[in-house]
Amino acid sequence: MTPFIAEYLGTAIILAFGNGVVANVLLKGSKGNNGGWIVITFGWAMGVFIGVYATAAVSGAHLNPAVTIALAVKGDFPWQTVPAYILAQVCGAATGALIAWLAYKQHFDAHGESAHKLAVFSTIPSIRHPLYNLLTEMVATFIFILGVLFISKPTSTLGSLDALPVAFLVLAIGLSYGGPTGYAINPARDLGPRIMHAILPIQGKGSSDWSYAWVPILGPVLGALIAVAVFAIIT
Repeated sequence: MTPFIAEYLGTAIILAFGNGVVANVLLKGSKGNNGGWIVITFGWAMGVFIGVYATAAVSGAHLNPAVTIALAVKGDFPWQTVPAYILAQVCGAATGALIAWLAYKQHFDAHGESAHKLAVFSTIPSIRHPLYNLLTEMVATFIFILGVLFISKPTSTLGSLDALPVAFLVLAIGLSYGGPTGYAINPARDLGPRIMHAILPIQGKGSSDWSYAWVPILGPVLGALIAVAVFAIIT
């Protein structure tokens, strides 16, 4: 397995679990309907655990453009490889979203709320305020990337075992900072599925809300850059 395939596969795993758990909780008729936020955050965390565990030895398990950019800025990853990694991550995220949609196709057809259908694929702010939404994504991603940088230090656990602390980190961020924006903390996680929402024949899907799409892209990147700067200062 090449690093490109590993990044594609790992990100697809994350989104298959992540979009799947949101569909399970939000869509009418599902056995997990109204399961709540804790169910959603655990589903995402387990998706991250499996995605990272499966690919860490091959690609380093970035699975997130914010991670890739942070490591490149830090000097731990070659800039010439960044575009290929990001492309693999976005395509993987789109594939994971497609898998979740196929699994819940009948529930999408039965569900009438278009906002819920979009929420399965992409993040939607609880209170729409672009500046504060951007700030929330920056804060959440700052915490995430700073944690990842410490976890990936040579003194941390080895290789794929780092999947467990990363999963717990994602769980904690979702529980603490996921409420305002749905904690994208990953541009590919939002962009790939949003593209799939736009092109798939989803009955009564409504708008893909492209006017908001820049927030879960720019916010994580800015948060990652700040995390790299702070990490350099404190280590």
